[in-house]
Amino acid sequence: MDPEGVIVRIAGQQDEQYAEAISAETERSAIERGSGISQRPASCIIQKMREGKAVIAISETGEWAGFSYIEVWSNGEFVSNSGLIVSPAFRGSGVAAGIKALIFELGRQLYPDARIFSITTGLAIMKMNARLGFEPVTFNEITRDAAFWEGCRSCVNFNILESKKCKNCLCTAMLYTPPVMRKSCKKGKSPGTRTTNHT
Repeated sequence: MDPEGVIVRIAGQQDEQYAEAISAETERSAIERGSGISQRPASCIIQKMREGKAVIAISETGEWAGFSYIEVWSNGEFVSNSGLIVSPAFRGSGVAAGIKALIFELGRQLYPDARIFSITTGLAIMKMNARLGFEPVTFNEITRDAAFWEGCRSCVNFNILESKKCKNCLCTAMLYTPPVMRKSCKKGKSPGTRTTNHT
């Protein structure tokens, strides 16, 4: 269910007008909170919109209220739902939960055999992840794709991650394993592909 006065939907080219504002708010929020949010340039946001791999929340008056997108890692073995950001005017209204639910559903539709992972310092995100079936894991259980960890370079906590050789940081890693993979693992079969949430 969408938050009152806000529509949460898959983003498209018509939403490119919001890319600069989303990018700027992501950077501003990271500085303000001094927490682990890596920067997302507007070009990256636009690309995800064009690929149909992003979710946006828009108010009845045409303001952007929130955003998140999907990234694929390790040749489709993992997927991450990344860059979750909510505009200050809409925080505390259920927008984040609405976006989180839809980006999770989109990831499952596009990559049904992948594992979904999320790394975050935010307690609210951890609670949302838990409701969706994510479980806390070590960093060794999520993607080892160097490009993923390179994306953390703009995070204020990157020096900690680097000093720990990408095995530990202030973020908590959480992982969702699709039912089909849980069954195959119980039978002793090697898992296929996996999906990720990076927020």
